Amino acid sequence: MKTYLKVEKAIILFIVIVLIPIFSFTQSLENIDYISPIHEGFAAIEKDGQWAFINTNGDIVVGFRNDLVSTKSAQGTYPIFEENRCLIQEEKDGISYFGYIDSSGKTIIEPQFLNATNFNNGYAIALELVKEIRGRNVALDKDIVYYKYFETIIDKNGKIKHYIKPPGVNIVLDRKFLKEPPKINSKRLSDNLYAFLDKNKWSLITIKN
Repeated sequence: MKTYLKVEKAIILFIVIVLIPIFSFTQSLENIDYISPIHEGFAAIEKDGQWAFINTNGDIVVGFRNDLVSTKSAQGTYPIFEENRCLIQEEKDGISYFGYIDSSGKTIIEPQFLNATNFNNGYAIALELVKEIRGRNVALDKDIVYYKYFETIIDKNGKIKHYIKPPGVNIVLDRKFLKEPPKINSKRLSDNLYAFLDKNKWSLITIKN
């Protein structure tokens, strides 16, 4: 009888130690609208208009949210991580601003750019918004403000390293006039070589570190 009880206890102990943890850590994701290919160790999944990221084990590492920016590729259009950075978008007063999160979901670069690209070899292209005060309206007791943006090269912490075209572009910062993010007119050709499109003509720009 004592031997039987010992065997029974051993079986119960085996179930508690071995089988229960296996069942406990089994995760099932259902009713997913879209699952992207694995890219840099992560896949984007869409459900009810929101996106999240899973790792290669199927664990959700970034929860469902509505601010992830999709990237168009040959495999489809979905958010991706490039060099541990994913684009996010935040709307303020009807204007879209772009920033980045890391693979834990932490915001690394606050949404502040009018448009931005994914990172490539440590750098991305982003449109920096600059506010200029040109004077003051005495009657209304308000500053006379103008806005312009610059195409810049930023590092993975959001620091501006270079200006691709210094003069900048004047804009009206109003959702009636800025219904979509301004287009990025430059592209990276190599570590130090960029191309800029202006009036349907390309210019080559060499950036020295």
